[in-house]
Amino acid sequence: MSAALHPLIPGVVDLARRAGEAILPFWRMNVAVTAKADDSPVTAADLAAHQVIVEGLTALAPDIPILSEEDCGIPLEVRAQWQRWWLVDPLDGTKEFIAGSEEFTVNIALIEQGRVVFGVVSMPTNGRCYFGGAGLGAFRSEADGTVQPISVRTAPAAGEAFTVVASRRHSSPEQEKLLAGLSAALGELQLANIGSSLKFCLLAEGAADCYPRLAPTSQWDTAAAQGVLEGAGGEVVEVNGQVLSYPPRESLLNPFFLALPAAAPWRKDLLVLVTRAQS
Repeated sequence: MSAALHPLIPGVVDLARRAGEAILPFWRMNVAVTAKADDSPVTAADLAAHQVIVEGLTALAPDIPILSEEDCGIPLEVRAQWQRWWLVDPLDGTKEFIAGSEEFTVNIALIEQGRVVFGVVSMPTNGRCYFGGAGLGAFRSEADGTVQPISVRTAPAAGEAFTVVASRRHSSPEQEKLLAGLSAALGELQLANIGSSLKFCLLAEGAADCYPRLAPTSQWDTAAAQGVLEGAGGEVVEVNGQVLSYPPRESLLNPFFLALPAAAPWRKDLLVLVTRAQS
């Protein structure tokens, strides 16, 4: 891996993998689950990965503050002073993890002035790691050290259906209405159901076409994989077409968004359909 991409990327990739190693001893071991204030689950695996990441990022770049899902109670007046910061989900897909699925990830993103510089998404169970950022390209590395560039597709291959990524666990009436509109406009859809931030990675490696999310997410759920997708030629936009960004604000929830190839010929049609879906 070339550090010319961004000097911090190699260290963060290594750190994400080490966090995954801290998670694996708890996987499929009937780990105890605690409910947080918002009723989302947290396990010892989340906390173990958080500890590894905080210590590692502090050693790697002691001047950059950290906002992690497991330590997100930092007051806005403090965060508003940050020019750049790490945005971290130590274990994205905790529900998948608890269910014994392999579809959970470690997410680490570097944010500057509210925009993603780069993101790293690591899969603990198989050692695969996605990383990239706008202007940096996007790459998939394997446990054996092989690295290859990845990129979005602007249309399905001949004979293939338009593939929409959907969450296994989260939908909404607006999202169902949008899917119906897409099907009417583009023909029968292929739905790809996968957990965690891997939804973005399917787009980034050209295995799917669109990921609409008209249901709640938090900033740490999306930032790292947004970096990967942007590096692969994709984009993540709010339903008004503006780039999804991460300015310091009181709420750490994202607005609804659409992930898609930046050069998709059907982009305008999608924005029209999503407006209709919300009416």
